[in-house]
Amino acid sequence: MSINENEKAILLLSARESIHSLLDNDVVLSEIDNNVYPGLSERGAGAFVTLLNQGKLRGCIGYLSSTNTLLETVQDAAQQAALNDPRFSPLTIDELYNVDLEISVLTPALAIKSYGEINLGEHGLVLDEYPYHSVLLPQVAIEHNFTIEQFLSALCEKAGLDKYAWDKTFLNIKTFTAVVFSEVGKRKITYERL
Repeated sequence: MSINENEKAILLLSARESIHSLLDNDVVLSEIDNNVYPGLSERGAGAFVTLLNQGKLRGCIGYLSSTNTLLETVQDAAQQAALNDPRFSPLTIDELYNVDLEISVLTPALAIKSYGEINLGEHGLVLDEYPYHSVLLPQVAIEHNFTIEQFLSALCEKAGLDKYAWDKTFLNIKTFTAVVFSEVGKRKITYERL
């Protein structure tokens, strides 16, 4: 999926608005013209929304795929990341002004036959070994300067497995790529501007 710069800006603004609308009932989501931005109405793509407070994780939730439009998927993931990430307390209205949003739009996940197929910084990982499941976005490997082994260990730990489970048996792991964009380093767009 290709996303142009205008669509990225709209997704970031819409994600912020969707969180703001949950925290303040007076905020109404802007309407997006599907004729002008048809890519936002496409269905099937997965997306994650990450909240960062001074570069530190404040929430991250998303979907590997979705039957909703890309816009709806991003809006829902933003709300879930703000209020329902079990690692954090719900975001407050005051915190909303201090967080930066990062959006990752995902390609479909593909099974691998060898860990050697993993390209750090390009691939995100999905572990699906019933009942264990976890996801790490491509940027996690770069942010933590992981080797492939460390990336696999982090994936296993996140799922609740022994960190070296990947080395003991070949696990059901899939890779995906993502278009990643954020507000970091940019002036935040407020909902009044759309």
